Amino acid sequence: MSIYDYSVPTPAGEEISLSQYQGKVLMIVNTATGCGFTPHYKDIEAIYEKCHDKGFEVVDVPCNQFAGQTPGTDDEIHEFCTLKYNTQFPQMKKSDVNGENGLPLFTYLKSQKGFEGFGHGPMALAMSAMLKKQDKDYKNNPDIKWNFTKFIVDRDGNVVARFEPTASMKDVAACVESLL
Repeated sequence: MSIYDYSVPTPAGEEISLSQYQGKVLMIVNTATGCGFTPHYKDIEAIYEKCHDKGFEVVDVPCNQFAGQTPGTDDEIHEFCTLKYNTQFPQMKKSDVNGENGLPLFTYLKSQKGFEGFGHGPMALAMSAMLKKQDKDYKNNPDIKWNFTKFIVDRDGNVVARFEPTASMKDVAACVESLL
């Protein structure tokens, strides 16, 4: 299977095939409206505005699996993002990214790029401490650990990078730009 064999549901209940993005660089990200990382929307939008005309797309999948930080409806989430962060990229239907109800797309993404750690710094230490309380073995499974985990897919459909929410958005932007 390849990334282009998967689809994601829209808020209207339609399925968007990722095959429509063949030849483009993608950022596939699980998002939340009430998280400490929610300001990443600003950076994602900036990357989108800078790179969209060069063949870059964002697949935004709101997810409420992490501390219930995306409680609203799809319409409320969209309104929040467009009003607060002026997002122009489309948002998909709020969906799970882990567990038995997780989107198959995320199962595939996790199989291609597993968890490699949160990096260094205060946020990385805080995330590690929090997750250790929830799952002592969290480091050894590929599950999405928190909101705003970003997967970058190159023009050929290869999952080339996974950025945890603690990663520098400058590093994310540099990765995207290097693939365009």
